Amino acid sequence: MAKNPKKSTKKRPLAAVILAAGEGTRMRSRKAKVLHEVAGKPLITHVIDTVAKLSPEHTIVVVGHQADRVRSHVGEHATCVVQKQQLGTAHAVLQAKKALSGFDGDVLVLSGDVPLMTTKTVRRLASLHRRTDALATVLGMLVDEPDGYGRVINEGPGRVRIVEHVDASPEERRIHEANTGTYLFDSKFLFSALGKLGTNNKQNEYYLTDVLAAASTNARARALTVEDESEGIGVNSRADLAQAEAMFQERLIVHWMERGVTFLDPATAYLGADVRIGRDTVIGPNVRLDGHTTIGAECVLDGMDYLSNTKVGDNVHLRWGVVASDARVGKGAILGPYAHLRPDADLGPDVHIGNFVEVKKSKIGAGSKANHLAYIGDTTIGKQSNIGAGTITCNYDGFSKHRTTIGDRVQIGSDTQLVAPVKLGNDVFVAAGSTVTTDVAAGSLVFNDKRQLVRGGWVAAFRKRAARSKR
Repeated sequence: MAKNPKKSTKKRPLAAVILAAGEGTRMRSRKAKVLHEVAGKPLITHVIDTVAKLSPEHTIVVVGHQADRVRSHVGEHATCVVQKQQLGTAHAVLQAKKALSGFDGDVLVLSGDVPLMTTKTVRRLASLHRRTDALATVLGMLVDEPDGYGRVINEGPGRVRIVEHVDASPEERRIHEANTGTYLFDSKFLFSALGKLGTNNKQNEYYLTDVLAAASTNARARALTVEDESEGIGVNSRADLAQAEAMFQERLIVHWMERGVTFLDPATAYLGADVRIGRDTVIGPNVRLDGHTTIGAECVLDGMDYLSNTKVGDNVHLRWGVVASDARVGKGAILGPYAHLRPDADLGPDVHIGNFVEVKKSKIGAGSKANHLAYIGDTTIGKQSNIGAGTITCNYDGFSKHRTTIGDRVQIGSDTQLVAPVKLGNDVFVAAGSTVTTDVAAGSLVFNDKRQLVRGGWVAAFRKRAARSKR
């Protein structure tokens, strides 16, 4: 690309137009293409998030296929306009004209199916555009196999042409610089040029690339080549979606490794885009962290753990196979193996939740333990209490859920049922095998008096009867 004279970057208002009207037929899906997810977030959300960091005066999303669903997802993050007929990219941008009435500045155009584009790259695009006083600037990328992409052709200072793959000659198809579908335009020039476009191409569509050609006639078109080609990858098929997911995961894992996180097997870790991980945490194999999950510093996740929208404090150890959703885990806690935290499980510092223990909508105080085979639901447990193996809080009476309250330093024996609503005061001991149905005062022992019966010699007699029955 030819060098352009350097000028000071002008500060100009910015508007963004995101193209999200296409059906995405190659996805073979009942869902609009831009609502498919990468790193746990829809494609369109990634693009909106990138734009938001630029603080534009206006963000416009052009919707079409499943317009109501896409509009519902976009919500208040952008203004949606409808492209009723799919007549090409230029026609799509033209739908934003009314929403941008009176705007005088630069218009950033992006595709809603390009989830890896970074704010840093868009800022570089804006810097070149403004420094060179361009009317139109396109972002290109170098790809090994550019089939299907429009080609970016530099034809001298200020002159850039893009030819779509279907319209390209054999010589032009050998060019490896491809169009990412990301542009910056002078707003007045853009909408003036859009009104003059025709459909003289094999697809009989209005091409946005023709606006770049119009800027080239004034020697005021520019092109920037993105440093990382993954940023320009568009999603048009399930294979593209998988490729974008793999690239995004690699980016996320490198990001956290650079911030002091260890991944024992990076190839099997899966992170959501909004996940946060503290320094010196070790992530084992086959760990999936989704949503707004936060992992503290110096934690250990052994492996096969799945956390969604869960907040984990510092120095927590998650043993093999822990599952948690919408939960909180205090510092120093130990969970698993094979523990399950359901929504609104809130564990205090140094709590131990062991194998095959399920906790739901319960608050457990500091230092309390439930190490084996227990169900704790709709319960409040104080500090330093111990829940024995096989304990169940019976929280549902067939009509409503009821709460169980357990005080500090309570010792509950194995195979106990606590029938809610019920309260156990501080320092209560519950004998093994008890069924507790009424409140228990602090410092009490509660048990069910069950007489033990023994029949001597019964086993031998039973075996004789069994042997005779087989003859």
